[in-house]
Amino acid sequence: MTRAPNFGTAGPVRPRKRFDYSEPAEVYILRPWSARRYAYRRFESAAEAIRFSIEELPAQSLVGVVMEVDEARFDHKDIRALYSQDGYPLARR
Repeated sequence: MTRAPNFGTAGPVRPRKRFDYSEPAEVYILRPWSARRYAYRRFESAAEAIRFSIEELPAQSLVGVVMEVDEARFDHKDIRALYSQDGYPLARR
């Protein structure tokens, strides 16, 4: 069973200089209005997780998203930055 991420005050880890978009990733979506406080999805690559977060989720939901890659956490600002980098490997909408 997967545990919910800690959304505490420790804060997310900022993107490293070289980010590996091919690493597996987990996405947690905070849903305070729901009985299930969060939703969870696992992706084969961080690139797919980033694309899902930016292109598939409603814009207002992105604020409650945390992506975890190799034990490093990335918040919505980090996810947007990774999506806009030149090294992002997937086609953008």
